[in-house]
Amino acid sequence: MTKVALVGLGKMGLSHLSLIRPLPSVEVVGVCDSTGYVLDVLGKYTGVPTFTDYSEMLRRAEPDAVIVATPTHLHGPMVRQALERDIHVFCEKPLVLDPVEGDDLVRLAAERGLVTQVGYHNRHVGTFAEVRRLLDLGAIGPVRGALAEAYGPVVVRPPGRSWRNRGGMGGGSLYDYAAHPLDLLTWYLGEPLGVSGARLTSIHSPETDDAVSATIAYPEATATLSVNWSDESQRKMSTRITLWGEAGRIHVDRQEVQVHLNGRGGVPDGYEVGWNVKYGTELTAAPTFYVRGEEYSTQLEEFVGRVERRETEGLSTFASASVTDRVIAAIRDADAVPVRPLSGTDGSAVPLSPARPASTARRTRAAVALAATAATAAGLEAARRLVRHARSDRRTR
Repeated sequence: MTKVALVGLGKMGLSHLSLIRPLPSVEVVGVCDSTGYVLDVLGKYTGVPTFTDYSEMLRRAEPDAVIVATPTHLHGPMVRQALERDIHVFCEKPLVLDPVEGDDLVRLAAERGLVTQVGYHNRHVGTFAEVRRLLDLGAIGPVRGALAEAYGPVVVRPPGRSWRNRGGMGGGSLYDYAAHPLDLLTWYLGEPLGVSGARLTSIHSPETDDAVSATIAYPEATATLSVNWSDESQRKMSTRITLWGEAGRIHVDRQEVQVHLNGRGGVPDGYEVGWNVKYGTELTAAPTFYVRGEEYSTQLEEFVGRVERRETEGLSTFASASVTDRVIAAIRDADAVPVRPLSGTDGSAVPLSPARPASTARRTRAAVALAATAATAAGLEAARRLVRHARSDRRTR
């Protein structure tokens, strides 16, 4: 029996609690939140021990594993405290706001041999997993281009004040929405070289972004990111990935995989040259307990199973999530680089200078690439210095 505790009883915390309790090999030994009313209701109707102090819960409940479902800016210290007590951790996405902190947590978990997982549930969706299998088989050959999209009607009017609408706490479409397609790109294409052309756009939210776009460079491919959570044409969140390879094309969402193969990359069993369609219903196994989507159940079942086996490798670990964190940080930092105007204040075209803009652009690209791949505090600070220097050059022209 695996003893599990949970902290954070917002939407995702309550969802995880409803999914984890029915698992036959799990005992929920504690839940923690700052809202007394919610704890009173849970304690009365479920009998689960409740706590308002996270440290006290870890000390008294003695869990084998903890689920961290608090606002993102609280993830780092809570995850660290659990790891230092040799407790396995499932953490909601994104892992942390500061990639340097994330790298420290990756190292700490590895040193202690602990199981880690981050809630990037799309890796457990049958259609998205089929794409990973096709890429491993070389079905579309080397990937040269990608489009990663996510749209939804989350913020369609000026929002009330909450952590989800404040960028410093992990709110906004970049952290809350774009993280999902970015993590799929990480799964499919690995760690990028850098980011350029990033724009974070506020539509309804005064303190953070509602739409994100960026160009992401990989060793052999270029990806375009397009995200908007203020899209009223959508009924709910839709995440889509399109990949173009030398031997074909893949378009995938939660419902189906559309694959076109020209045969130059090999044709896997069950596929043929030309168009193929595979549906999520034929690619997804039934979970033990279903509440809101097979992927949410499956990711927790996998986590508990890995804890029981002390299996540190998995589909979505701290190590893979930290790569996604670095891409998010690179997009955030690239958005701070000013956009060069096409015309002057009098409407005349702005001439391109022969030397300095090119040099500045090279330094800016180098800074963004370094920010995307920095694994140490010194490396990240060096990247920030390069960005500041590039901005200074732009202001003096």
